[in-house]
Amino acid sequence: MKKKTNEKTNNLIVKSPFIAAFAIAFGLGFLANGTVSYADESEVISEAAPAEAVQPDAAAVIPEDAAAYEVSQPFTVNKFEAPTTMYTTDRINVREGAGVEYNPIGLFDWGESITVTGVTNNGWYEVSTGDSLGYVLGEYVSAEVPSIPYLFVGDSRTVQLGMAVGSGDKAYVAKVGEGYNWFKNTAMSQINENAGNGTTMVINFGVNDLANASKYINLVNSNIDAWTAQGITVYYAAVTPVGNCSTVSNDQIEKFNSKLQSGLDPRIKWIDGYSYLKNNGFSASDGLHYNRSTYKNLYSYYMSVIGTDV
Repeated sequence: MKKKTNEKTNNLIVKSPFIAAFAIAFGLGFLANGTVSYADESEVISEAAPAEAVQPDAAAVIPEDAAAYEVSQPFTVNKFEAPTTMYTTDRINVREGAGVEYNPIGLFDWGESITVTGVTNNGWYEVSTGDSLGYVLGEYVSAEVPSIPYLFVGDSRTVQLGMAVGSGDKAYVAKVGEGYNWFKNTAMSQINENAGNGTTMVINFGVNDLANASKYINLVNSNIDAWTAQGITVYYAAVTPVGNCSTVSNDQIEKFNSKLQSGLDPRIKWIDGYSYLKNNGFSASDGLHYNRSTYKNLYSYYMSVIGTDV
């Protein structure tokens, strides 16, 4: 649980090694051939803020805050014989009572293990918050560890996307300089370890081996039955444009994207980030990799497309 604190937690893990130049360019440290942690940019509750003033970041909607603000009837709690461990399935408030009209006293992030001591007659869980008790909406609590909501799979551009936007409810399976062979031989097993029922997966390979469009099509299409059966929603994000790049041209990228889009199984949804950046602009100092602002804009576009499909 995130108690009232001024500290921010480092909680993003990218399962791939990165070269130092990328980390330095983004002002972020890394561990070679190991896990990488980045600062979570989500808002934490200020120690100085009184309970009635605590509100979630408007940019990070707390799902139960979207519920109707009707005054609940007095609630009762059915205490468990023994505390039990459960898990949050979204970023949610902990409140003083079982209803949205009660003051928030803290936050749980997605995937946190929480100690549940009882259930109320109006659908909330009573939880232990250290020395006191709080209440969370039962709709966002599960007895099972939840699957990661968003999984991004790709090459150096996905590595840098992760550096720009952080984690929280996102995971990354990505490695610098890789393409089809790494996707098939390494990333596929990591996808199975990370993705599950309810996961939205965004794949973005191709800029390093644009001649392999047919191989990408066959690999992804051959796995869509299994992914669909597991409850994974799959997107393929178009290879995005380059600037002044000596190794790759936008004409090559357009041909790759066209072949991929027409050949993918209809259950694999397409995200046209190429047209988005061409129309809205981008900054790529080396011609191939973008600055932090461009990656954040691209991520926002990805999420807007995913949101319209929900």
